[in-house]
Amino acid sequence: MAKDKKMVTAITSMDEDFAQWYTDICKKAELVEYTSVKGCMVIRPYGYAIWENIQRILDGMFKATGHENVCMPMFIPESLLQKEKDHVEGFAPEVAWVTHGGNEKLEDRLCVRPTSETLFCEHYANIVHSYRDLPKLYNQWVSVVRWEKTTRPFLRSREFLWQEGHTIHATAEEAIEETERMLNVYAQFCEESLAMPVVKGKKTESDKFAGAVSTYAIEALMHDGKALQAGTSHYFGDGFAKAFDIQYTDKDNQRVYPHQTSWGVTTRLIGAVIMTHGDDNGLVLPPAVAPTQIVIIPVAQHKEGVLEKAGELRDRLAAAGYRVKLDDSENSPGWKFAEYEMKGVPLRVEIGPRDIEEDQCVIASRWNGEKTFVPLAELESAAAQKLQEAHDGMFAKALENQKKRTYACTTIDEINKALEQGDGFIKAMWCGDEACEDAVKEQTGVGSRCIPFDQEQLSDKCVCCGKPAKCMVYWGKAY
Repeated sequence: MAKDKKMVTAITSMDEDFAQWYTDICKKAELVEYTSVKGCMVIRPYGYAIWENIQRILDGMFKATGHENVCMPMFIPESLLQKEKDHVEGFAPEVAWVTHGGNEKLEDRLCVRPTSETLFCEHYANIVHSYRDLPKLYNQWVSVVRWEKTTRPFLRSREFLWQEGHTIHATAEEAIEETERMLNVYAQFCEESLAMPVVKGKKTESDKFAGAVSTYAIEALMHDGKALQAGTSHYFGDGFAKAFDIQYTDKDNQRVYPHQTSWGVTTRLIGAVIMTHGDDNGLVLPPAVAPTQIVIIPVAQHKEGVLEKAGELRDRLAAAGYRVKLDDSENSPGWKFAEYEMKGVPLRVEIGPRDIEEDQCVIASRWNGEKTFVPLAELESAAAQKLQEAHDGMFAKALENQKKRTYACTTIDEINKALEQGDGFIKAMWCGDEACEDAVKEQTGVGSRCIPFDQEQLSDKCVCCGKPAKCMVYWGKAY
């Protein structure tokens, strides 16, 4: 091993300090670095490669459902923002303002976009005139700024990357269908690409997006039992259209208002992957988004033929379509094993002189540590099988954690008693009164996460006031 290299520094145990464990992984797996811009982060190449894979898969799913990418300005004039009062009031504490251009003070200060509804509305007002112009199914991949007070890599930062979809439709029915369709796209992506189970549901009135008629969300449960909102989809009705005077001529030659939606996910999905699948050795990445799916480690690489055979295996796996890396550096195999475990590479292929003699290699799976001897002739098919096993195993493990940490409760006392076992999802009935929603949080520490589409009748009484219940709600502590 090279003298200037050392074994991977230990990561704080998640059971000892979950927050420090998370920070250790973000730093030691080289996902992010802090900067002199307070509350902002550098997303390093390995972290950005994960985002690129997330972006690539989601972008394909969006385009398969008929959406087109656009790009709006990053600045919003205050006068434009003021057209939608609810929106402004909802974001006011988080908005960053540009007050000067060069040395001149701006007459109309500019908001650095926290989200782009107002810009899309202005654009729609200019291009939508007839029913023939509808629908418009747009999406953009950009960064946004929200002046958060407390920040943490990926989970909450003042500038972050995201996609925001904005669509406009002739009817409420079409817009609601779009809102639900895109929530289902997010849920499918999380489960099929991130191996992360989610709960789909509707936000309560107090928790919905500013200016929306209704907000839908997918909620995931992290390893420590806290919830994370992994994606949202909003139905705006015609409220924004009226505020921005967007009208079109319908088939009956009448001037009417269209209906709009908005939906988005952010780089916090990377944080969700870390906290859903990671362990005390570092990252555990789902194969679909791992920058490197397979790493090849030559053992005794100084011996004749080892590097050549390792290179041959790399070329075969690359030709089969896998993202593969051969580490032929001078670091020891032990150092390399620890390094790629920490970086969460799904599969490790080991090849040495004895393996070459026996025409085989070793495949080690990151998610469960299992090692398998594989004939070299079967390498590609074995890799495909092991990657699928990794995804399925990771999803099953995360689902088991969710089930184990989900508690059905009918009283406040039952909620508090359940939480003594550890944080998690609380399923409890609710009367629909915001005062009870606030009281549950005040008395237990858990807030409403969503009203799930899959309803259960746990009792006929509200968990808080005892009055007739209207629905079952998922509650929890959240990031």
